[in-house]
Amino acid sequence: MSRQLGIALAATAVVLVFLLADALFVVHQTKQALVLQFGDPVRVVKEPGLAIKLPIIQQVEEYEKRVLDYDAPSVELILGDQRRLVVDAFARYRITDALRFRQSAGSELGFVARLEPILYSALRSVLGRVSLFQLLSADRAALMAAIREEANRQLDRFGVEVVDVRIKRADLPKENSEAIYRRMRAERLREANELRAQGAEVAQRIRARADRERQVLIAEAEQQAEILRGEGDAEALRIFAEAVGRDPEFFAFYRSMRAYRKALADGSTSFVLSPKSEFFRFFDRIGLYPQSKSETPEVSPEAVLPAPAASPAGAPSGVVRQP
Repeated sequence: MSRQLGIALAATAVVLVFLLADALFVVHQTKQALVLQFGDPVRVVKEPGLAIKLPIIQQVEEYEKRVLDYDAPSVELILGDQRRLVVDAFARYRITDALRFRQSAGSELGFVARLEPILYSALRSVLGRVSLFQLLSADRAALMAAIREEANRQLDRFGVEVVDVRIKRADLPKENSEAIYRRMRAERLREANELRAQGAEVAQRIRARADRERQVLIAEAEQQAEILRGEGDAEALRIFAEAVGRDPEFFAFYRSMRAYRKALADGSTSFVLSPKSEFFRFFDRIGLYPQSKSETPEVSPEAVLPAPAASPAGAPSGVVRQP
């Protein structure tokens, strides 16, 4: 009898230990627990630590309290300026209400399947109202906030809050890239041609201004040169006139000598002149002409210019030849 009682007590203790172990559960600080009874949610335990439930008839499901990541596949969108854009986005979210989350999504995998179309819908709703320039400008942060608010509005029934949305990459569709590249290249070439034309116009203005300045400088220099040349000529004439005034006879003699030198310079010139010509007035003084006026003596340049010499015999009177 005592043996059977001992076995019963031992069995009871084992059952109690099993029931106690099943009734107690630990909630990690990064988790939140949802207590189910026969598959229906009963309560949510968010505080970390030891918690209790009814053994056997109640079960516990755990959900993350930390922020979760979702990397969405690339999707093609049409922007407000009717440009097509391939967007690669990701979202960060956390479960704020485990009860609503289980009632609406069932599980985390089921929620991810519903999150993708909601995120795409928010992207299309916001980006469909803006241009590519706005998306790539400083307004991008405001656009991301608008996408987050739109996604939260649709995800509120799931007990989920989106804390961040980011666009990792935004590319033009492959079929449009070449056309856009050609258009951008044409625009850059047009801008380059405009800059070259503006540069050529500026260069032409600079050259024209430089030519005008050069002409003005040359004209001023020529004017100054003419003034200086005139002043020099006037000074030369003054000095010349002053010299002539001092000794007119010597000046007449000097001019005649210069005329002889110039006239007889090439050595083959012949002159037929009257013996009474003033051109030979100094020849009589050095005895180059005979006393008879009926003959024209022949006088060589060597006899006239370097030193006095006698006239050759037989030369006609009044004729001067150069040998």
